[in-house]
Amino acid sequence: MPKASEIKKNAVVEYNGKVYSVKEIAKLTPSGRAGNSLYRMRMYDVATGAKIDESFKADEILNLADFSRHQVSFSYIDGDEYVFMDNEDYTPFNFRKETIEEELLYFNEETQGLQVLAVDGNPVALELPTSVDLEIVETDPSIKGASATSRTKPAKLTTGLVVQVPEYISSGEKIKVNTAEGKFMSRADGK
Repeated sequence: MPKASEIKKNAVVEYNGKVYSVKEIAKLTPSGRAGNSLYRMRMYDVATGAKIDESFKADEILNLADFSRHQVSFSYIDGDEYVFMDNEDYTPFNFRKETIEEELLYFNEETQGLQVLAVDGNPVALELPTSVDLEIVETDPSIKGASATSRTKPAKLTTGLVVQVPEYISSGEKIKVNTAEGKFMSRADGK
């Protein structure tokens, strides 16, 4: 059983007799209480979708819920639902758009390494790979001779995500983006 300080985004925990999916974590370090860090978590009830915000001390123990992890591929959109298929047995997992709005900025039809966390067969979270390759659709023209350490410029990707990229990158290029931080890592392989 992990401490609150070890819980990661998209973890599924049992709290007060209910199962919650952790969507956001903020570390608070109050100055007046001998440096005891607090972890403020925004969690969503798996059954009802109700949102709660709770704070935990760093060494407070939380129970991870009994969940299963499934390797999936994006399949199709049905109205406001996104459907993912299990790579092994083709079980469909449906998510409402607002449930995975943040994750939508980091994947397209070709993205590999997506995982669904399910509790009792019900999908509760979509887990992204650590990095994804996405194409730039709009950025300022590249500057010849710009080095990798020079200034950056904003670049809009096919998913709508905007990241800062070095000045030598141009529209139409594929880049590798860190999904945890939403930052440019490098040009995608093959370029």
